[in-house]
Amino acid sequence: MNERMPKTANDLFRFLDDLGIKHSTKTHEPVFTVSESVSLRDEIPGGHTKNLFVKDKKDQYFLLTVEENAVVDLKAVHKVIGASSRVSFGKPEKLMEYLGVVPGSVTAFGAINDEGKNVTFILDEELMEHDIINCHPLSNDATTSIGRDDLMAFMRATGHEPLVLKVTGEINI
Repeated sequence: MNERMPKTANDLFRFLDDLGIKHSTKTHEPVFTVSESVSLRDEIPGGHTKNLFVKDKKDQYFLLTVEENAVVDLKAVHKVIGASSRVSFGKPEKLMEYLGVVPGSVTAFGAINDEGKNVTFILDEELMEHDIINCHPLSNDATTSIGRDDLMAFMRATGHEPLVLKVTGEINI
C-alpha cells in the first residue's frame, strides 16, 4: 500500500483559492473539545461545528458535521443517513487514512484527503441554516470560516456530494 502524506492546511487554502472560494482563518491554541473552543465564539461569527466520524457494520464510513451544541442520537441516526446498521465511532487509524486528521481535528475539510471516496459526508440541516460555517483546517489550532454554499462547492470539487439531512435532536422516522 502506498502511504501518501495527507494534505495540510496550506494545501487546503490553495485548493480553496484555486476554486475562487473566499475563506478566512484564525489561529488559536489547540482545542480538542467543543467546550474548549467556546472562548472563540465572540471572535469568530457563524455556525461552529462538531464532527462525528462513524461507521456501520459493513464498514461504510460517515462524517456527521453538526452545529457544536447539537445532540445526535447515535442509536437512531443510521435510519436517516442510510447506514446498514447502528453506527459506532470509527477508529483513529481510519480517520487518518481517509480524512488525514487525528481525533480532535476532525473536519468536513477532511474531504480533500478522501481520494478513495471512502466517506459519506453528512451536513446537518440546522447547521446549514448559518451563512458562515466554521471548521478546523485539518488541524485543531485554527478555525477556518467559509460560506455555506462555498462549503458545498468545496465538497463537490473533492468529488463528494454531501447530504444535507436532519441528524440532530429528535429523529422522526
